[in-house]
This record gives sequence, structure tokens and C-alpha cells, in this order.
Amino acid sequence: MNEQVKKGFGFGIASGIITTLGLIIGLYFSTYSKAVIIGGILIIAISDAMSDSLGMHISEEFAGKSVKDIWVASGSTFFFKFLFAIIFAVWFLFFELQTAIIFSIIWGIFLLVIFSYYLAKIQKNPSFKVISEHVFIMILVIVITYFVGNFIGKVFV
Repeated sequence: MNEQVKKGFGFGIASGIITTLGLIIGLYFSTYSKAVIIGGILIIAISDAMSDSLGMHISEEFAGKSVKDIWVASGSTFFFKFLFAIIFAVWFLFFELQTAIIFSIIWGIFLLVIFSYYLAKIQKNPSFKVISEHVFIMILVIVITYFVGNFIGKVFV
């Protein structure tokens, strides 16, 4: 895999999973609406993928990369961020809301563990350390967005 594609993949999978799970949990506990969650996933898959892609693009320009490298990194960031965000919508299309929430959390943990294990192996780092660090951040996001969603649901809805 090309170095620039690896950047896009790594950024896209981590950001796609954690951002989308945070959104899902926050929207669930504030609205309890399947339509709102699906809409949120679609919106974040597009807007956040574009934003992150532009961020990668500017970062690569700043680092003095070639035009080709810049576009490969930003294009792969968009593709992987969009892919890993939009895939969560599948659970909400085929399952009841609570089941989709549980599947989303399990799916997110599964993907992040697999990616973290792969990353640890290629970097020759202890896999438990890398996996636990990444999963801890994801759980932290889930917990924080749970409380934020509850607060919004009680105060504004």
C-alpha cells in the first residue's frame, strides 16, 4: 500500500469510526430517532470526510509533498473516512434502533481492534498497548457523547 494511501486509510478508519460512533450515541440519547441518526451519519460521512480530506490536503502541502502525493493522501482520506462512516448506516437500515446501537458499538470496537492490532504488528509494538490505547479513546468518546446527548435531550428536546 502506497504511503499516502496508508495515511488516508489510517486517518479515515480511526476518525470514521470514532466520530461516527460519537455522533450516533449523542443523537440516540438526545432524540431516540432512527431517522435523525441515519441523517446524521449521512451528513457526517460527507461533510466530515470532505473537511478531513481538506485538512490532509493542507497538511501535505505544508509538509512540501508533491502534487501527486497531496492528492493521493487527500483523496484516500476522503474515501476511507466516508466508507468507515457510512457503513454504520447499514445497522440502522436493517435493525431496530436499540439493536443497531449495540451493533454499531460492537462493530466499531471490532474494526478498531483489528486495525490497532495490524498497526502494532507493522510497527513492532506491543499489540495490547496499542489496542487498549485506541479502544480507551473510543470508549471515552462514547461516554462523553452519552452524557452530552442526555443533557441535550433533557434541556432542548
